[in-house]
Parts: sequence; structure tokens; C-alpha cells
Amino acid sequence: MNAKVNTPAPASVPTFADGIGRADFPILSRTVYGRPLVYLDNAATTQKPRQVVEAMVDEYYNANANVHRGVHYLSRQATDLHEQARDTVRQFIHARSTTEIIFTRGTTEAINLLASCMARRKQGGEVIVSAMEHHSNIVPWQLNGFKLKVIPMTDEGELDLDAYDTLFTPETRAVSVAQVSNVLGVVNPIDRIISIAHSHGVPVVIDGAQSTPHMAVDMIEMDCDYFAFSSHKIYGPTGVGVLYGKEQLLDQLPPYQGGGEMIRNVSFDHTTFNDLPYRFEAGTPDYIGTHALAVALDYVSGIGIETIHRHEQDLTHYAIERLSQIQGMHIYAPDTLLASASAGPVSFNIRGIHHLDLGTLLDRLGIAVRTGHHCAEPLMHRLGAEGTVRASFALYNTRADIDTLAAGIERVCHMF
Repeated sequence: MNAKVNTPAPASVPTFADGIGRADFPILSRTVYGRPLVYLDNAATTQKPRQVVEAMVDEYYNANANVHRGVHYLSRQATDLHEQARDTVRQFIHARSTTEIIFTRGTTEAINLLASCMARRKQGGEVIVSAMEHHSNIVPWQLNGFKLKVIPMTDEGELDLDAYDTLFTPETRAVSVAQVSNVLGVVNPIDRIISIAHSHGVPVVIDGAQSTPHMAVDMIEMDCDYFAFSSHKIYGPTGVGVLYGKEQLLDQLPPYQGGGEMIRNVSFDHTTFNDLPYRFEAGTPDYIGTHALAVALDYVSGIGIETIHRHEQDLTHYAIERLSQIQGMHIYAPDTLLASASAGPVSFNIRGIHHLDLGTLLDRLGIAVRTGHHCAEPLMHRLGAEGTVRASFALYNTRADIDTLAAGIERVCHMF
């Protein structure tokens, strides 16, 4: 699964020499160890535009009050912003109703919510995942007593859908897969995965943490049953996420946590629960964060997700082309990735240099990359790697950033 050398980006992809919106991200102008920061760890978290940070400050200073529970002006204002944010999310992912939008702390909590609620509804059973899942799409299912069955990955880095079709049994409770791998950048064939699962009468959970920031997602067109993504990976604040679920399926699940907001009536003998989506939102939500997420989504929409995708696709292809020219380089990317619409991360190792050493030395040059197993140990075992270096891109990155990365790697290689 090594990338081809000198494969040009598609001719139709425009390039943005100065990135997109870099002036909106003050942190990108700072220095690290006396060198200009080159931030290439966007799959872990993106930087935040000043519009998002200013929206948070403004709400704390001017509209800070607990939501849904007060009749006074500030509470009503904060509630309006919170519920407007829910509708902004609905529009961004093309869901049918705001009742299908549940706010969480992130993709991880969204999947934990589903695993817990499904287990309470019917204990035991099997969940089908893929060989390239993040730990947050593995461990929650295990913690809640589900047996995992794994869609194998071919040597070309693609999921084996023929094998997938044989994994279903009467005990299969769900299929849960990532739309985009956080290591390989592969865009999985979600339409076929969903179609096969539905032919067996099984619901599908999509981990959209690595897809939502980079490509258009449409819940109605996709027809998945559940979809999760994180604010902090799409220019919003940390600690906020979204779980989408089809209304009729969410209605069948028991609550996740107990407390305020998720109830209708409470006595010492009996409790009745609130309607969707509040049934799954116990306690005070991060209403400042949800508003800031909405500002981030509006920011992305103002630029255009397709424009962002084309720019990041160009960066991904250019990175593979540029890094492939370095002696000893091994890029963990299927050849099919080069012909795909991927705008995902690029993971690699240099022969004879430990990934942690390479990442540490690049950091001293002001280049921020991720090292390790990227919370995907089973995938690393499949690749035969202890870990990798990962460069991942956002709208504000440039080809010059990639040139700086390549020059930094070459400098480290000379040291070794």
C-alpha cells in the first residue's frame, strides 16, 4: 500500500497558494522554537477562526444564562441561540428535523450513548465494525457487552464487502463504521455498506468525525440510521459534538443518562421522560459551545464545503507526490486513494527512523504532526506498523506547508 511517485493532482482542482482564510486564524501567525508554525495535525483538532472565539466571548459577556429553564431575558436569549444552533446543524448535515439532532461532548460520547442505550434496550448480540476503526468505535461496544465482528481490509486498503455480507447473523444489532479512515484517509463505500446492512434489516452507525470537516454529508441521501461528528474537528470548540439519529429509531431507545432536562415528570415512585431530542441531553448543555459550533458551521458554509474539499484534495495529492520523492519513505496509502476524492490524512514512516523521533525532531523545526497509533491499534497491527507519522490538512494549509514538511523530513534523514 505504498503511494505511486509523481502522481499529479487532478487538473480540475484549483490551488490556493495562501490557503483559505488564514488571516482568520491568529494562532497560525505564531512561532514555535523561533520558527513559523506549520500546523499539520488537523485530523486531531483544527484551529479556530476568530469568529468562533469571539462568538463565545460575546455570549459569555452578553447572553450567559442556563437554557430551557428560565423565563427571564438572558435565559430566553441563550435558549434561542442554543436551539438555533441545533437547526444550523440540521441544515448542515441535511437532516429532516431538529428532533433528530442530539448534542453530545463529541463523536466518542455519541457512540458511547448509542452503545449504552442499545444494550439497555436488548442485552447482548453482535456489532459489525471495520478493520480501520478508531478506538472510540470499538471500546464502547465492548464495554456494553457486544461481540465485535470485523469487516476485513484487503492489501489494497479497501474493505472486503464480500466478506462483510457474510458477517450478518440473527444476533447482529448494528453496523458501525467510519466514513473516512483517520489513518489511511480512505473514503469507505458507505452507500454500499448501508445498503447491505439494510437488506439484512440492521441499522447503521456512521462515524463522521473525519468526513464532516472535508466533504458534504447528507443524512437523507446517505440514509444511515445514526451519524456522529465532533465540533473541534470542524473549526468549532472542544467538548461539543453531534449525534444524528432517525427519529423513529431514537424514539425506541431508552435514555442515556438521568437528570434535569431529560424528564417530563419525576416522583420517588416513577419518572416519565421528555420528548426528543431532550431525552438524551441530561443536565446543563454546553450552550456556549453549541452556539460556537453553529458559527463554525456557518463559517464553513460561507466558504463552501466543496471549495474546501477541492483545496484539501489538492493538498493531499501534492503531499503524497512530494513525500514519495524522499528516500526511505513509506506512505500508508492505497493506490486507489490517488484516484479518489479523498482529502484525508497522509500517514508515513521513514526507514530506519522511529516515528516518535521523527515527529519530535520535526516539532523542533516548528512542524506539528501526529505520531503513534492514532487510536487505531488494530489497524496498525494489520499494517504491520507500531505507529506512523501523520500529516493532516485543513482549509488554511498550503502547498508551502507541505514543502516545509518535506524539507524538514529530509533534514532529519540527514541527521540519521
